[in-house]
Amino acid sequence: MSSLYWIIAATLFVSLISLIGIFTLSLSARSLKKILLVLVGFSAGTLMGGAFLHLVPESLEFSSPDTIFSILILGFIVFFLLEKILWRHCHKDHCEIHSFAFLNLFGDAVHNFIDGLILAAAFLTNIQLGIATTLAVAAHEIPQEIGDFGVLVYGGFGKKKALVLNLVTALTALLGGVFGYYLSSYMDNTMIFLLPFAAGGFLYIAAVDLLPELHKETDKWKTTFSFGSFIAGIVLMWALKFI
Repeated sequence: MSSLYWIIAATLFVSLISLIGIFTLSLSARSLKKILLVLVGFSAGTLMGGAFLHLVPESLEFSSPDTIFSILILGFIVFFLLEKILWRHCHKDHCEIHSFAFLNLFGDAVHNFIDGLILAAAFLTNIQLGIATTLAVAAHEIPQEIGDFGVLVYGGFGKKKALVLNLVTALTALLGGVFGYYLSSYMDNTMIFLLPFAAGGFLYIAAVDLLPELHKETDKWKTTFSFGSFIAGIVLMWALKFI
């Protein structure tokens, strides 16, 4: 199976996660909050594990530590700027900062296109890295897409229209994946840049967006479960190294 087929399959899988929002409609706000807390913890673990256990080690095979970690820091900074300018991650059913639903859609489209580029770079490096990166991206997309669906409904869209628009913006990951695949044919240094850049982005999302959400929970048992899901995400990324 060629890298292109893996890239298409992975980006379609990640894109279809946007449909998960519809399944949250029957849940109470309390039940949704409990589920999201566990998902956010697991997402943070997979992102950090993906960055430190897969993306950084692989990228060090392409260039020197100075170059790789400089690009990683650049990725962290760029994701910070993108979040401030274009979008904010939201793990609630209603989020005031997403009042402008169309801006949210545009920001998500850019975000998903970047995810596609990252997945392309990972699969072009090797299949194992591609699978690990796909799982890390997917774990992060689940709580984000639930939040984004709520944002669109809160912003005035009907539920069906919000679902369709969320899926359309998610499919830009497929465009990013295909673009990244053909870009790599002409630019040998694509992986040298994209892998540590993705690691920086993963670390930003985990450290700045997700882990602070876990700190907001004061209940002892809920904190224990969310911490357990965080560790489970890291362990999963570690286990994938042996596949």
